[in-house]
Amino acid sequence: MRIKKYTNEVVDSLTDIHDPVVMFAFLKDLLTPAELDDVVLRLQIIKMLRAGTPQREIAKKLGISIAKVTRGSRALQETTLSKKQLQDFYDS
Repeated sequence: MRIKKYTNEVVDSLTDIHDPVVMFAFLKDLLTPAELDDVVLRLQIIKMLRAGTPQREIAKKLGISIAKVTRGSRALQETTLSKKQLQDFYDS
């Protein structure tokens, strides 16, 4: 499937970037402001969920709907990363 090939290209491009300034510029070029905000929020939601923060508290702190928090919770439960990989990723 072609989309898989393109997905791999995106992953390769992202993993080639080691400079935070370049990464931020790349993400700003690649994503709309709303998409970038969504990615940033999703990461915060997952970090807060992993820390044991209740979903309603997360929604209140981040000023978002409980539905967005629930979607983040589902993403965390459905991850393809192992628990060790997940911990290493979010703890770094």
